[in-house]
Amino acid sequence: MKYICLGYMDEKIFESFSESERNNFVDKCFAYDEELKKTGHYIGGEALQPGINAVILRIQNGKVSVTDGPYAETKEQIGGIMILEVDDLNHAIQLMSKHPSLVLSKGGGSWEIRPAADLTAMLETSEQRRSAAKK
Repeated sequence: MKYICLGYMDEKIFESFSESERNNFVDKCFAYDEELKKTGHYIGGEALQPGINAVILRIQNGKVSVTDGPYAETKEQIGGIMILEVDDLNHAIQLMSKHPSLVLSKGGGSWEIRPAADLTAMLETSEQRRSAAKK
């Protein structure tokens, strides 16, 4: 089963790291990601630029409104995503609880783990409706 893991971190804590701390953090996180790849659990992932580079889209008065991010008024911002292929939620928790970012972030990091939704049946039904509408 696929799980989407959303990595959060207090950007100010990361910015406060010395160069040595930052290098240690990055090296250990990438090393663990490599372990997950070798075991076949890592399906994909991406790091994100800081929240200050985000934009938020909303509909206001019937028009798309674009505002600068981040949307959440919180210290922790999403820093990246990881997609895992694992047996179940407990397996995902077990793997992500070992991710070095939890320890090395000095309490400023967390992972949110969500099961990926299987939209196969919904997609097929939608395709059928759209195909019928074209006739």
